Amino acid sequence: MLTPGAVIADVYRRQRLRTVLATLGMVGHQTCEALVPVAFGLVIDRAVRTGDGGAMWLSAVGIMLLFTALTFSARGGHWMATQAILEESHRLRLEMITRILGRRPRPGNRQTGEQLSIATSDALATTEIIEVVGWMVGATIGLGWTAFFLFRIDWVLCLGILIGVPLLMLGLSRLGPRLERRTAHQQQTVGLAAGMAADLLAGMRPLRGFGGVPEATRRYKAASRRSRDAHVSAITATAQFAGATSFSIGILLAVVGGVVGLMALDGQLTIGELVTVVGLAMFVSDPVNTISHLIPELAASRASAARVAELLSLEGDVPEHESTNGRPTLALEDVHAPGIAGLSLTLGDGEVVGVVPSGAAAAGSLTALIDGTGAAEAGSVRVSGRLLVEPHAVHLFGATLREALLVGDGADDEVLNEALSAVALNDLAGAHPDLEHPLTDHGLNLSGGQRQRIAMARALLADAPILVLRDPTTAVDAVTESRMAEGIRRYRARPGRLTVVITTSPPLLASCDRVVLLGPEGRCVTSTHAGLVADPAYAELVLR
Repeated sequence: MLTPGAVIADVYRRQRLRTVLATLGMVGHQTCEALVPVAFGLVIDRAVRTGDGGAMWLSAVGIMLLFTALTFSARGGHWMATQAILEESHRLRLEMITRILGRRPRPGNRQTGEQLSIATSDALATTEIIEVVGWMVGATIGLGWTAFFLFRIDWVLCLGILIGVPLLMLGLSRLGPRLERRTAHQQQTVGLAAGMAADLLAGMRPLRGFGGVPEATRRYKAASRRSRDAHVSAITATAQFAGATSFSIGILLAVVGGVVGLMALDGQLTIGELVTVVGLAMFVSDPVNTISHLIPELAASRASAARVAELLSLEGDVPEHESTNGRPTLALEDVHAPGIAGLSLTLGDGEVVGVVPSGAAAAGSLTALIDGTGAAEAGSVRVSGRLLVEPHAVHLFGATLREALLVGDGADDEVLNEALSAVALNDLAGAHPDLEHPLTDHGLNLSGGQRQRIAMARALLADAPILVLRDPTTAVDAVTESRMAEGIRRYRARPGRLTVVITTSPPLLASCDRVVLLGPEGRCVTSTHAGLVADPAYAELVLR
């Protein structure tokens, strides 16, 4: 099991150069900040009090260079940190998505929306630890310089800083675990609410159909309230932390100011030293505030890293596809699964094979076995070549017909027209030049048959070596179905391509090279459509 510390360590290891440069920039910024009151004190004592014109010009140039270095070191450090954060968060997102896609769906898995939340916001929050720790190191160095300069002026003041500030930080750090717990709970509830929202939006049409919208609304309101309460709790803890920090800094400044005032009245400090000490006393609040405000950010990063580590620890259980030098094959050997008993079948290059399942269980089992989301109870499944399984449920993306079709690198007009002709979609395409027909959400302004044909054309344009289709013509009329059967075969029956059609459609089965019957008892019979028509079990499933 991957730990949050291991995730963070990997982030630092891969971004070590940028992290070092970013931290150096932040250290430089805090060092320059600490030098500002020292520089003004020196200017007062060596230029203003003496009235030396040359020293005045030299002081002006020095102050200008100091502020230039202060500005550029901060900007450079932030730039380097931002580059590292964006690159690493992107890498974490890709790695998490790979783990999610490489794992079969299970009842205990996180919701899709929650996984999306982790792969986006939590990935970013985890990598932001680079900048958080960089500024904390810079602030600590700034405190060190403050102690050093004060020691040069008076060791009592230095001792007060060296004792007071660590005690202050120790007390504030005790609040860190409480903040981390509340932040982790807040992130968890936000992810759950996002997951529920994604699921409800995806199923809005059936919810409206059976009247489930009120119950769905009630459940989402409850999840949203829990998320709100957790967020308020986390914000309250952060506000309490900030209040305690401000109060502590105020006490520290009051003590330092009182001591400095007494020393100035006693003549132990020059005017320049007085300005330096007061300036350093005021500057102390900046690094202390920085560290105190970054402790909650550090807690949030660690909490996010824990959620990221959980996803990265997922072991992939979807089998990899073997390579066969561009020749796709699909082999099932004595496979047993729900609705399937002892299926042995080898499909080769250039074939179009139909499979007639005895029911939904057999169809679902076969689809899951091929795409790797399901495992066989016995036997083996070997897939060689890139695979595309076009599901029966249609999901269209894009604002126009062209966008819905070209979801990859695109295709030229000749290939596009060939795919549209294969699925009998010329009428819709011809009515809208350049395929600019507007689509509403998921293409709901189209008929069911049109959506199904667009999804089929999209699958053909993907040009995968192995294409698995499940009931691709259930929403079209008989004439269109026959045209699609001929078109699919014409488009796919060529070397380097293998097509599996899981269906009970006679036109589709008649266009296949072979047909496999998965009988009610799990028995498997292989022949052609014409050869199986005489089989009563086949006729009952297919003929209508």
